[in-house]
Formats: sequence, C-alpha cells, structure tokens
Amino acid sequence: MKVLVIHGPNLNLLGIRETGIYGTKTLEEINNEISILGTELGISVRTIQLNSEGDILDVIQKSDYDALIINPAAYTHTSIAIRDAIAAVNKPAIEVHLSNIHKREEYRKKSYIAEVAVGQISGFGHESYLLALRAVKNLISK
Repeated sequence: MKVLVIHGPNLNLLGIRETGIYGTKTLEEINNEISILGTELGISVRTIQLNSEGDILDVIQKSDYDALIINPAAYTHTSIAIRDAIAAVNKPAIEVHLSNIHKREEYRKKSYIAEVAVGQISGFGHESYLLALRAVKNLISK
C-alpha cells in the first residue's frame, strides 16, 4: 500500500509560524512521526511539501499511490484546480488540517477539497495526519 502525503503552502514554516494555532512541531518532526506510523501499519509513505498550486497538481496527477492525504492549507479555500485533480485521479483522499478550520475565520470554513475527499480530519494538530493514516489503512484494507 502506497500513500502520498502532500503538505501545502507555508507548512514548511511549522514550528515557527503561529505556534498558538499550528503547534510547535516542525514539518520534519511531523514527517518522522508519519513515517514511523506508516512502517508500523505496513504502509509505504511518501511525504512532500509544496508551496505552488501547479506543483501540487503535478504530484497529484503523476505520482504512483493508492491513497492521498492532503493538507492543502490556504488552497483549501481557493483551489478548484486541486479539487478537480483529486476528483480526476479517482483515488481515496483524506483532507487534513492542523487547526479546526470551522472554528476560525469565516473564509476558512469553505473547503473545495471536502467535496471530493473521503473525509476531513481537522483540529488535532499534528495528530490529524496520524489519524488520517490510520483511516487510509482501514479504507484500503476493506
């Protein structure tokens, strides 16, 4: 089982960016935890962080994976292109957010990705990724 984890724009700044909202763990630390859990669950995990919408589209369209975990970050609320790419590849996708986007600013409450995702996990900090990885394992194992 191969899972692609995409971290969207500005997530490379985790650990220093608005720690009251996004926590103090760095992206490297989060990726390490994802990798460890992936190994425990027997999942091959590839993690990638991209700031550019076009780069995200390319990875969604061209990568070899069975399921996608994506934190589109700000593109959640603006990118119909990412939404359409996820729909086009027809693979299960789980949308992830560190913060609870539904408790934040009004403009953050609309997700274009939710319409094509199997589910959305938000508000659990870095644990959101780990919950998503467990959910993917259950989805694919059925």
